[in-house]
Amino acid sequence: MIKKMTKYSFVVFHREVDDFLRNLQEIGVVDITRQKRAIDSYSMDKFEEIAQCNAASGALKRLKAEALKNKVDIPAEKPESDNLLALYTESAAQKEALKAKLAALKSELADALPWGAFTQEDLQNLEKLGLTPYFYTISAQKYNKEWESLYPIHILNEYEGKIYFAALAEDGKKPSLPLPDSTFPAVSADVLQKQQEECQAQAEFVERQLLSLTNCIEDLEAEKNRLFSNLDLYLANEASVKKADETIVIFEAFAPTDVDSDVVKFLEQNNVYYLKEEAKEEDNPPIKLKNNFFAKLYEPIGDLYMLPKYGELDLTVFFAPFYMLFFGLCLGDMGYGLVLIIAGLFVNFKVKAYANYGKLVAWLGLGAVIMPALNGTVFGAKIYDFIPMPQSITDLFFNDMQMFWFAILFGIFQIIFARMIQVVYCFMKGNIHAALSGLGWAICIGWAALAYASMEAQFTYPGWINYIAMGGLALILLFTSNVKNPFVRLFKGTAALYDSTGVFGDVLSYIRLFGLGTSGGILGFVVNSIAMNLAEIPYAGWFFMGLMLVIGHIFVLLLSCLGAFVHPMRLTFIEFYKNAGFEGGGRAYNPLEKK
Repeated sequence: MIKKMTKYSFVVFHREVDDFLRNLQEIGVVDITRQKRAIDSYSMDKFEEIAQCNAASGALKRLKAEALKNKVDIPAEKPESDNLLALYTESAAQKEALKAKLAALKSELADALPWGAFTQEDLQNLEKLGLTPYFYTISAQKYNKEWESLYPIHILNEYEGKIYFAALAEDGKKPSLPLPDSTFPAVSADVLQKQQEECQAQAEFVERQLLSLTNCIEDLEAEKNRLFSNLDLYLANEASVKKADETIVIFEAFAPTDVDSDVVKFLEQNNVYYLKEEAKEEDNPPIKLKNNFFAKLYEPIGDLYMLPKYGELDLTVFFAPFYMLFFGLCLGDMGYGLVLIIAGLFVNFKVKAYANYGKLVAWLGLGAVIMPALNGTVFGAKIYDFIPMPQSITDLFFNDMQMFWFAILFGIFQIIFARMIQVVYCFMKGNIHAALSGLGWAICIGWAALAYASMEAQFTYPGWINYIAMGGLALILLFTSNVKNPFVRLFKGTAALYDSTGVFGDVLSYIRLFGLGTSGGILGFVVNSIAMNLAEIPYAGWFFMGLMLVIGHIFVLLLSCLGAFVHPMRLTFIEFYKNAGFEGGGRAYNPLEKK
């Protein structure tokens, strides 16, 4: 159900706009028409600040979780700073820079370490003496002592089976040693090691500073909400119409009709001139849904597609029970449904922030207990295989072919139900032609299903039903179009019969309910079979069997839930919405409020 909206027009003196909007935020029920994206450099900067706050908050949450996991002490005090976001940004940048510097120093130290300690002064002294050093590396086994009699050689270091030495040459004449030149480090190993220690100390200091910033996560969240509220005010102000040399500002706004008294009281207390009228479809009011406790849980699923436009039927309350039962058919296992009920109730009572999602999971689990009960599947097995039942009871469970036809019939029922919703809606809107045409389609679809079933199951139905079907066909032929020319109307009605191919395709789409449910049951059966084989392993068989049952069924449950969530959604948004005449395109109700 879509809440009824009231349209307001506020006229405010330009000097009072800021105070007016701030006060309007306090009551938090008025949706002022405004942009939701950046419209100039100022709003772009504010959006960027909000994104930075959000990113900083998320990064600090992850850092805190990692510290707690690794049992790292977090400083108790908060850092002293007037700008937490700037401090975090600077610290995070320093952390990355120091991390890169440490990696570079580590690489340089690895190259310099074999050459030992030296100073630039040593090299300069050699140059003053007219000696040029050439550096070489060779394995200790291949080093030739005779080279020392030919050239002044100084062994700098022996490291990991290699000899690092320098051959000194006068007047820059290079020694004729049968070795390639080695790269001599620009900085000594001891200097690099000292630099690495200093860099490591800086990195630890920055890391401690970031850990102390995890105590400011709530402050960053508050700053993000403050920025968002201020940006919301700015966008609302910029969306207003300015008259009389911008001394008068006019706002267009909407609020739910059931809070009219609160809005009017606020406006009169603030001496604001306003116009008030019932919102019309052409005004494109925002959409606020109001459903019962059950249908409300399915609103997030409907939001994944789009909201209905104002004045249109909200289909949430109609598709919710179908979605629950379709989910159960696709999951195809009572045991998995029971697991979902327990998990959903646990989330509902223990994780209050996700209580509604917990309720939704529990209801979907109930659907997954009800529908698989038709064929008695429990954790990949049949319930009558391990619970003794009389034959009269086991005969009531559906076999695979019966489940196939049940899925088809369930789909036909939903399509007819959707068509009847469209009929009622068109009658309410005064669109009689569309209502009668939709009624004709509902009758013909029902008759076609009955006629085919009678041929397959070999039963007869009363002949007067055929006359009703002919009446439905006449409604399609005569009322598909509302043109006055009877021949044109009849031609358009005849051409509309081609849509029967689309209806046939819609019906076939419901086979997926049977296919997914059956495949889930087969996967569960395979897990059981493998577990029974593992039970034959001597001594440890029962352990491996239990492990396989737990891990295997968890995997099948997760895999089946994915398909059971997506495919009923597809049937809802395509088959059901299309046959119900859903148009959509509404914008969400977004009141100006303090976050």
